[in-house]
Amino acid sequence: MPGTFTQELDTPSYKGTVSLSTGLFINGQFVDPIEGATIDVVNPSNGSIVTSVAEGTSKDVDLAVQAAKNAYKTSWGLKVPGKTRGLILGKLADLIEANADEFAALESLNVGKLYRYAQRDVASVVRAFQYFAGWADKIHGKTIETDENRMAYTRHEPFGVCGQIIPWNFPFVMLAWKIAPALATGNTVVLKPSEVTPLTALKFAGLLNEAGVPPGVVNIVVGYGHTVGQAISEHPQIAKVAFTGSTLVGRKILEASSRTNLKVVTLELGGKSPNIIFDDADLEQAVKWAAMGIFYNMGQVCAAGSRIFVQEGIYPKFIEAFTQAAKGISSNAGDPFDNKTQHGPQVSQTQFDRVMGYIESGKKDGACVVTGGSKINSEGFFIEPTVFTDCDKDMKIVREEIFGPVAVVIKFKDEAEVIEMANDTVYGLACAVFTENGSRALRVAHALEAGTAWVNCFGGGDISIPFGGYKQSGIGRELGEYALSTYTQVKAVQVNLGVRL
Repeated sequence: MPGTFTQELDTPSYKGTVSLSTGLFINGQFVDPIEGATIDVVNPSNGSIVTSVAEGTSKDVDLAVQAAKNAYKTSWGLKVPGKTRGLILGKLADLIEANADEFAALESLNVGKLYRYAQRDVASVVRAFQYFAGWADKIHGKTIETDENRMAYTRHEPFGVCGQIIPWNFPFVMLAWKIAPALATGNTVVLKPSEVTPLTALKFAGLLNEAGVPPGVVNIVVGYGHTVGQAISEHPQIAKVAFTGSTLVGRKILEASSRTNLKVVTLELGGKSPNIIFDDADLEQAVKWAAMGIFYNMGQVCAAGSRIFVQEGIYPKFIEAFTQAAKGISSNAGDPFDNKTQHGPQVSQTQFDRVMGYIESGKKDGACVVTGGSKINSEGFFIEPTVFTDCDKDMKIVREEIFGPVAVVIKFKDEAEVIEMANDTVYGLACAVFTENGSRALRVAHALEAGTAWVNCFGGGDISIPFGGYKQSGIGRELGEYALSTYTQVKAVQVNLGVRL
């Protein structure tokens, strides 16, 4: 029988029990993996093993796909009215909300995310299921006028079985972004959470039957990218794949998906987002937003404002204030469950080593470390918020996504120069502009090559606003009404009303 994980937590923020089943969730049941292997889940705050979960393989993916295919044909898809799908999604939202504190605790325990931020994530998950529940009965086609002898209309139909692969930085949020629109449009799902952060996905799986989700509609297979991820990407009975993660892995998924059945693929990938601060910006606010833009979630954000461009007139003042902000965050690193904590650990030893490698690369290439650059604490995977100046545009720390609390600050002279520098990247996920000049704000926001532009803020948004990237930051959009088009295909029906041959 599949195992269970139960732990009593006594923290400054959460006092209570967390529990979940540790098996794979296939066809409405927790099951043991065919090959019987397990994966250790680590607490990044201290490096200890929290629990072990089942490790799936391609054989388990086969079972999950078959379950999803059967469910699509018999108990979901177009056989279930949109109104009913919406009610089920709404029930899921209610159940998540009822268990919100436990979900937040699991996310903090597993990811190292500050508990109060994990609470925000769970609230966002609830909002996502509520939002797409409302769309479930509003997926409409069109009647198209041609002539009096012909009737034509379109249907927006689900793909069937969708494969979904989510990352470790916002595990529960990314699950909601993927599953909610897929179910609202009538698809069934085989989802692979990150093997590093699977706990909230497995806790979520335990709510599906109670919410009335038919067996096989949602299947969750924990495993590694080279096994479960590759199997999902290549499986001939999966019609569509949605992936959030690195651009490198996104390329592999796009390639693998073409080898069998030319899957429809949506990708939300990496970023090296520019944050542009003009001389006339509110300096105090710009510093606060810039710090949040790069140090939030320990820099483990795809849209992080990792390239900060500051106009020369305020550059010295910005560096001074931004450095103090980074030091203040660093001095409050520690237990994610402590409300005084402002900075947690990187998610894993692998990610810690990767970020430290970039910091050493920046030093070697001659960039100046204004603050940070070292490990914090004797245990766990903590890295100081780090600020580099004197950066050349060809340095690795300027060109590549670090995915850690590392900012590069670059001086610029005028609008034309900074637009050119900001767009000099293979990425195009997000950008920000800080200025009190409204015309300049919109002019620059429109000129930057990115899927999201923030003005006088950095980060945030709403489930109703589409999210996705330009260039090598992705294909397609998530969230909002735009997400529905990535989970439906259009069928044109043409009816002859009287033409005879």
